Amino acid sequence: MNKKTRSYDRPSWDEYFLEVAKLVAKRATCLRRSVGAVLVKDKRILSTGYNGAPSGLKHCVDVGCIREKLKIPSGERHELCRALHAEQNALIQASLYGISVKGSTIYATCQPCVICAKMLINAGIKEIIVLDGYPDKLALDFLKEAKIKIKKIK
Repeated sequence: MNKKTRSYDRPSWDEYFLEVAKLVAKRATCLRRSVGAVLVKDKRILSTGYNGAPSGLKHCVDVGCIREKLKIPSGERHELCRALHAEQNALIQASLYGISVKGSTIYATCQPCVICAKMLINAGIKEIIVLDGYPDKLALDFLKEAKIKIKKIK
């Protein structure tokens, strides 16, 4: 079939990278929320991350969730969690392999928390594209102040 006459739906770049983030989220080991993140620059994937325990430590799916046991609401007391967030893991993976993320875009299955927002600001991320929100207004305030674009796509 001639390439010019072929008819098919091709995803936009944003749709494509968000689909990759959704696939990455399937590796998550958090009992509350599966999150995936993809760092992209010039339409190339730099690194990926999902939420889960640090390397070599037992995962929440194996030992349970302390946040659930303590009935901590979503968006609060992030320090009481075994897992790193997807955005944190994507940044760490890039740094482990000497990949600069300055000026890149992060695609994530949900809006970053305030801790991740601060890390993304300092890493020089220029844009954040997400599928879902997250109950953390302070994160949005910081991103706005840092002039980082955040776009929600469904």
